[in-house]
Amino acid sequence: MSSTELTTDEKLEALPPALREIVDDFRAVEPSERLEYLLDFAMGMADLPPRLQAQRDQMEQVHECQTPVFVFTEIDGDSVHFFIDVPRESPTVRGYAAIVAEGLDGVSTDEVLQTPEDIHYLLGLHEAISHQRLRGLHALMGYLKRQVVAKMDGISQ
Repeated sequence: MSSTELTTDEKLEALPPALREIVDDFRAVEPSERLEYLLDFAMGMADLPPRLQAQRDQMEQVHECQTPVFVFTEIDGDSVHFFIDVPRESPTVRGYAAIVAEGLDGVSTDEVLQTPEDIHYLLGLHEAISHQRLRGLHALMGYLKRQVVAKMDGISQ
């Protein structure tokens, strides 16, 4: 069963604990407050570590985003770490990227791959931002999953 065929409750159950906590926090506030909460995540997002700033050309661009978004995935054992570069001038996308990076940091590859791609819907962002922006957010999760699969294939070969 694909994640699009799951009920909302099943999707929530599929989330790793840290991401589930963030989603629960978003769902607990009024739709009008979600954008503000998203901006808090944007302001708290760390910059890329210096080693990746120097190698930004090795990061993959999420072309579906209007904003220049670049992603890089590392797997240490079975622990996944995402590094996402989003300009500060794009707080909506930056906030979402911060949520995904924080909520999935250190989880297993299986947990990443089982995470529904429509986290933006679970967060209730569809009530706060444009449909066009939502497409980019949806694509970001797809890129992260593809990078995990590619890294796993590279490790197993």
